[in-house]
This record gives sequence, C-alpha cells and structure tokens, in this order.
Amino acid sequence: MRERRHEADFSPPRGLTNAHVQTLLPRLLPRPPLAREVEVLELPDGDFVELNWASPQPADPEAPVFVLFHGLEGSFDSPYARWLLSAASRLGWRAVLMHFRGCGSQPNRLPRAYHSGDTADAYWLFGQLAHRFPKALKVAAGVSLGGNMLLKLVAEQGGDGLDLAGAIVISAPLDLAASADRLNQGFSRVYERHLVRALKRKVRDKLVRGALPLPLDAGGLDSLSSLRAYDDVVTAPLHGFEGAEDYYQRASAGPLLGDVELPTLILHADDDPFMPASLYERLPAPSPAVHLEIARHGGHVGFMEWRNRRLEPWLARRISRELASWSSPAIPWPGRAGPHLTRSGS
Repeated sequence: MRERRHEADFSPPRGLTNAHVQTLLPRLLPRPPLAREVEVLELPDGDFVELNWASPQPADPEAPVFVLFHGLEGSFDSPYARWLLSAASRLGWRAVLMHFRGCGSQPNRLPRAYHSGDTADAYWLFGQLAHRFPKALKVAAGVSLGGNMLLKLVAEQGGDGLDLAGAIVISAPLDLAASADRLNQGFSRVYERHLVRALKRKVRDKLVRGALPLPLDAGGLDSLSSLRAYDDVVTAPLHGFEGAEDYYQRASAGPLLGDVELPTLILHADDDPFMPASLYERLPAPSPAVHLEIARHGGHVGFMEWRNRRLEPWLARRISRELASWSSPAIPWPGRAGPHLTRSGS
C-alpha cells in the first residue's frame, strides 16, 4: 500500500495544524456567494431528489459537467459545497450538487432516507445527465458519506458503466464500522452528537405521524446517543439491512478499492477525527486507476491553508487543478490508466 500513497501538497498554517481546528475552521469563515437554480429530479420509485445548479449555467451544451455529492446531513450551504461548486463554475464547468433524499428544502415522500451505500439515485442522475448533455465531459466528486457512496458506485459499475470520465473522493469513511467507533471517542463525540441530533430531528415528525415502519417511538428516538445506535435501529431497518453491522459491512466502499477501473483521485488527511489513524493501511491496495493523496494534517474536510494573505480552502485549489487537467488534454492526470473519455466519446 505504501508505494501507492502520494503525499498531498497541503501545508497548514503554523499554529493551525490541530485536526479539530482544521475541521471546524471552515464553519467560521465566509462562504463564497453563489446563485443557484433548484430542480426536482423525479426518481423511478416515486420519490425525488433536489438538484442545485450553480447559476448562471454555461450556454454551451458541451461544457464539462461537475457533479458534487455532499456528506452526512450536508447541503448546498455546506462550506465545502460552496467552495467546490464556485471553483468549478469559475472554470466554466456546469456545476451541480445532488441533495440526498430529504436533505433539500422539502422532506422526501417515501418512508426511507439515504445512507452511505445508497448508489441508485446517483446512478439515475448520471443517466439523466448522459441524456441531457451527451457530448459533455463529466467528473463527479463526493465528500465524506458522498465520497464513500461515489467510490462504491464507481467500483460496482466498472470503467464503462457510467457516463463519467473520473471521480474525486474527499475525506471518505471507507470503513464505516471503524469510523462509527472513532466518532464515539474523545473530542470526536462532539461531531457525533451534532450528526445524531440532525438525523433525529429529520425523522422525528415522520416517526410521530407513524409514517416510518419502525418499532420505535419518540422516546426511543431521543434515547439514541451514538451514530452506531441510530444506524442500528433507524438507518439499517429503513433500508433493508439486518442491523448496523450488516449495514456497515455491505455499504463500506473500502473493500472495493482494488476493483476501481475509472480514474479516481482520493484525498485524505491522516489526522481525520472521523476515522481511525492509518485508515488506508487497513484497506486493500487500490487499483492502478486510483491516485491516493494523503496529507499529514487537514482534519475532516478541513484543509485550510494560508494563501493570498488570508485563510483559504486548499480543497478548492486542488480540485480546480484536477478539473483543469480533465478539460485540458495537454495536462496529464497522475492516475489516468487510459484515455479520459466519457462513454459518448467526448
């Protein structure tokens, strides 16, 4: 594994190397203003997801398309979403974020939610984009939960199963069980409590109305204090898993690292407080199509650097460089195993 790791060029400012400082800093800084157009995308099962398109969109139907998947309880307003969508838009890409079910402005219709291995909605979206923009190059990025989902989808579909040129995976919990355990330790419990409160708040109304097929009442929901407990009695049964352990085992993308055929960039920080140390040492070796960059510091989706006399997100700079390499054939991509073409040949 070590020979396939590459050192990320992220360097945190002096005094801001702490993993928790890096994780929390983005929430304290202003986010770039970004107009959006909201679209409701109907799904085959009668539910829907909301798409947020960065506005204005390019007039050229062949403009490259950047698709972003957010993390657990994330949204268009998450700091990383604003930065990455803005960066792609500035480069002339058609940038869109897919809200997972229930994460947009309206509750989803069906008695279910979303989870880390829920690839069907993203697969449907890529099919729709292939129909709308058949000649446009397309690259997708997933952050945290969205990164695990994207990597799982890419691994399962093979190199030509999606109209997608490449994937970018950021701070993804590729071993869900180990990440759930890590979040239940030390200061990371702060993040866990925040996530669990948000998850419980979202399902409470449906649960009280009897709209969820769960043997759980409001009191039982309130008693859940860990992510593993929530996944065991809410996430797992809602989505056909036997329990949290079954869910974590079947939804984790880590075991599929060696199966990835699509050019994929993975960005990770060794000090990510959402994951165990040396996460990639416990996972299978990635395939040659994967370019893995690991930084010593950065926290969870943090990566804040001092640039232009102010704190700025290294992720936006790194992703901008990545997208430029895709849209300009003259710039080599380090992990590309073959021609970076979509299935349409663009």
